[in-house]
This record gives sequence, C-alpha cells and structure tokens, in this order.
Amino acid sequence: MSQRPAPRRSTPRPLADLIDAAIAESCRQRGIASVEIVTRWADIVGDALAARALPIKLAWPARAQAEEPGVLHVRVEGGYAIELQHEAPLVIERVNQYFGWRCIGRIALRQGPVPAPRAKTRRFVEPDAGECAQVANRLGDFENPELAAALARLGALVARERGKAREEAPAGGRTAGSGRRDFTQR
Repeated sequence: MSQRPAPRRSTPRPLADLIDAAIAESCRQRGIASVEIVTRWADIVGDALAARALPIKLAWPARAQAEEPGVLHVRVEGGYAIELQHEAPLVIERVNQYFGWRCIGRIALRQGPVPAPRAKTRRFVEPDAGECAQVANRLGDFENPELAAALARLGALVARERGKAREEAPAGGRTAGSGRRDFTQR
C-alpha cells in the first residue's frame, strides 16, 4: 500500500515576495538585475532622496571579465540633479553596502519627472478606556455588556474622527455635515 503525501498547508506569504516576482521581468528588461534596488530604494538611500530620484537602469560593462562595476542610471527631478550629483559618492556607497559588494561604480543622472511617493498610512490606535467610558455614559444601559462595549468603542472612534474633521475644517466655513443634527441630540 502506498502512502499519500501529507497535504501542503497554505500559509500567508509576504507581499514583498509576490511583488518581487511580479516586477522581476520588467526590471530585467530595463537592466536592473536585482529587483531590490527598486523595491527597497527608500531604505537604501533614505526617504528624502527617494522622493526626488528613482533608479531606472543598471548598466553592466560590455565584457564579462571587466573589473569595472556597473553604472546606475537614476531619473531625478531637474532642480534636484545638482544636489544628487554632489551626493553621488554617498549613494554609491549606500547601494554597494546594501548589496554587500561593489556593484555600482558610477551614477548617471537622467532628468525627468519622478512619481510622488505614496503617503504612508496612519497607524490605527485603539480608543483608550476614558474615551470609551465617556461614550458609554451617553449611550445608557444595555442588556448585553459586550454589545455596550462594542458600541462605546465605535462611538469613541467616530468621535475621534469627527474631532479631526473639525480641526481640519476651514475657520468660519461650513462643513458637509454642519447643517445636520447629531444623532445623540433630540
């Protein structure tokens, strides 16, 4: 009797593993052998530089036995090109240090538009016990304490967001919901 192999369990994979595989071919066509230089660019050179510059191509010497390292082509915003030119030795050092070997010897700058980096998402912060208690007092009594706690938590989150909306609203101006009555008012 033959034994069947144990079924494989599917576990969640990091998104970075999927992204690397998805853009690897695009990077290979552009001459970037390592996808990491694109996906980890902000980690390698810092957020300030990553906002104004983007690696577009890594050119290797024509001969395989050449001692010369590659040339990293970087797209940079026009006004920032001169600053990057002065910081090129530092960028080369950071890239080589990240990869652990001298893969870049020179940077070639190409002026052009650089897409704006995505805004970092805000980290979710649970409402504290004081916020929840304040809302729970306004809600009244419930037969189910779990429901009361869930509604108090939701109310605290809604109150927090409304407070932020009021802070961001222009002074003296009406907001979209300023003409409506609050659900707690009678």
